[in-house]
Amino acid sequence: MTHFRLTIFLLLSSVLVVAQENLLSKEEAVAKALENNFGIIIAKNQIDIAGNNASLLNSGYLPTLTGTAGANYTNNESRQEFPGRFDSIGNPQADVSLSGLESQRYNAGLNLNYTLFDGLGRFYNYKRLKEQYQLSELQARETIENTMLQMFSVYFEIARLTENRNVQLEALEISKQRITRSEYAFEYGQNTKLDILNAQVDVTNDSINLLNTEQQLENAKRDLNVLLNQDLSSNFVVDTLVSFTPRITLVDYMEQSISNNVAILQTEQNLKINAYDIKVNKSGYLPTIGLTGSYGWNRSQNPDQVFFTGQVFPGTNSTQLSFGLGASLTWNLFDGGGTAVRVKNAKITYANQELLRKQVELEVNRDMQNAMAIYENRLRIFKIQEQNVVTNQNNFERSREQFQLGRITSIEFRQAQINLLNAQTNKNLAKYDAKLAELQLLQLTGQLLNIEI
Repeated sequence: MTHFRLTIFLLLSSVLVVAQENLLSKEEAVAKALENNFGIIIAKNQIDIAGNNASLLNSGYLPTLTGTAGANYTNNESRQEFPGRFDSIGNPQADVSLSGLESQRYNAGLNLNYTLFDGLGRFYNYKRLKEQYQLSELQARETIENTMLQMFSVYFEIARLTENRNVQLEALEISKQRITRSEYAFEYGQNTKLDILNAQVDVTNDSINLLNTEQQLENAKRDLNVLLNQDLSSNFVVDTLVSFTPRITLVDYMEQSISNNVAILQTEQNLKINAYDIKVNKSGYLPTIGLTGSYGWNRSQNPDQVFFTGQVFPGTNSTQLSFGLGASLTWNLFDGGGTAVRVKNAKITYANQELLRKQVELEVNRDMQNAMAIYENRLRIFKIQEQNVVTNQNNFERSREQFQLGRITSIEFRQAQINLLNAQTNKNLAKYDAKLAELQLLQLTGQLLNIEI
């Protein structure tokens, strides 16, 4: 009856704690990480950069238009002398002085350049940038997968410590009841002071263990708050329910891993990029054809001028408009072998990328086989630990009965309690170890982001 009342008390306490603290579900944790995690935000920004690079504005297909303009202003003074010269009536020719001779020049123009053909270099480079964008998406997906795995590692650590704390709370309550029972028994002369001291020592040890677990739990919550980019003091409880993916489903995922694993997909994407690199370098063998266009406007305002006769002619103004079209062809018939070397190196890089793809496929297959074996082993250990808890629970209940009847010592009862505590904490550890092993396997198959956890 005492154990029943204790169980009811713990359940009510748990309900009150959950009511006071917000429940952070797995789905909510995933949503917050996708929205707020710094690493994921940076990865998404990298996708935006790759998208900008792969746009038409960075393709080289658009023409360039430049505008030019200029202005010039001068102010001069002029003195024209006529030594030994006479006018028509025989008088010496007078000198002519002019001041404030202003001249102004204005010009403006537009120049248009367009590459009509560049040996298909920009065509393949544009396609290469598109593939680079796809690669950036895969790199972001890898970042998200790694972050999700890290987040669930911390999330399940909080769940494990939460269950351990509940187990230790129950153990502490049982130890406190032992003190009360031992004190009553001592008053009636049924045991010695040693039984009370032993119970007090056990309460002290259980209290210390509980404090350490609570400290670890608080630290783990702060770790999760960092990953979710939320207030470090945010308090919450997590979902301790765990479900496992059926083995037949995991095997099916493994068979599809070649087309879903992010590492393999990245090697294939790099292979496509390298193929375009070869074509881009080959464009150096072909000519370049360009078109040019220009439009110009010039205006000049000239000052007064003195002719040799001594006459002053007023300044003149002039305006000119010009329009031009042109075409050019450039063909680098021989560049010293630079283009040939670049093409050869690009082909070698492509061959190396093919080898790297085969290596990655082999390593991923190995890692999946290892991950599957680890997962199945941990799942078996979890099942064994579950049965071990049942066995130790039965042993503890019988030991409690025997202890209350005075048939076993407090030391024997304490050992049964410790065995049950260890079995419960080992089961918790095995449960979350198995779940993390499953998540690691799902990541290798490329399905981590496609299933409900």
